[in-house]
Amino acid sequence: MTLDEFNRLSPEEAREALLACAHAGRWADAVAAGRPYATVEDAADAALAAADPWTDAEVDEALSRHPRIGERAQGDAVDASMSRSEQSGVDTSDGDVQRRLAEGNRAYEERFGHVFLIRAAGRSAEEILEQLTERLGNDAGTERANAARNLREIAALRLKGMLRA
Repeated sequence: MTLDEFNRLSPEEAREALLACAHAGRWADAVAAGRPYATVEDAADAALAAADPWTDAEVDEALSRHPRIGERAQGDAVDASMSRSEQSGVDTSDGDVQRRLAEGNRAYEERFGHVFLIRAAGRSAEEILEQLTERLGNDAGTERANAARNLREIAALRLKGMLRA
């Protein structure tokens, strides 16, 4: 959709569109309420501002909609399609990469209680694995902040992508 089309959506329609970018109701409502935006960058800036900070409940809500890194989101939902596109650089046909991601995901979830979240767009599988390994050494508070920061980046990138489609 174009920026003009987004600006003309009803509040409810805008909220629905935004929930595909980050499944956090307060955030979607805040970004929708800020319309109209003059540029896509203005909309992305508003998305970043509305997500700073995410509450723990918002992070949990949004994380529940994210697949494990290296696993392709299923279904026809807009957020599933966005996730598949973002993870397109992760070569899951490489058995060693797939095994290492699965092991890392398992270790991460055991340690922190939620999926490993990283802005995958523009990153190789090796870069993601390096970050996963590094972040396993973090304490819970640091890792919660990392998840929230990556969630902000993902939400803004998804919004930009949605408004350029």
